[in-house]
Amino acid sequence: MAEADVRVAVPSDAAEIARIQLTTWRTAYTELLPPAVLEGLDSAETEQQWHQTLTSGPAAVLVATEGPWIVGFCAAGPAPEAEMAAADGAVPPDAPEVALVSALLVEPRWGRRGHGGRLLGAMARRLVADGATRGITWVPEADTASMAFFRSAGWAPDGTVRTLDAGGRPLRELRLSGPLELQFEN
Repeated sequence: MAEADVRVAVPSDAAEIARIQLTTWRTAYTELLPPAVLEGLDSAETEQQWHQTLTSGPAAVLVATEGPWIVGFCAAGPAPEAEMAAADGAVPPDAPEVALVSALLVEPRWGRRGHGGRLLGAMARRLVADGATRGITWVPEADTASMAFFRSAGWAPDGTVRTLDAGGRPLRELRLSGPLELQFEN
């Protein structure tokens, strides 16, 4: 295997991050999202959104590399109240210490090589340095690979569920929560 690493994303990475996002969604989410939604994803618009994030935030973005290639990315930052609130709207007492992992994707052809774990581990260290103690993320309930990955890091569903409209088809997501002091299980 070529040398693998994680580094901070820079604005010139926006096109590759967008390509990875769209490729991964179109490969891994064919059963979760309607074809019209996947076909309607616009690469230029997605690239612009990532460029905006990389230049103005609010999330920090890391990329995983293998040799000269960017193979995955992770975006995270302080969790907005709406993302961490309970179903009744109550904000948890540790709210200032909660981080949201808003995206963690590894292009499928580079999967099962440790890139996801390196990305989440590096991001967790960064978030802890910024004062976070707990992370949350939203995962489609039917995305068993992502569920298993986060469970291996010690994260679990916290009982909060949301349903998104995915092009006229409901997409049920579970909120996972866990410590940022990660200890991956094999």
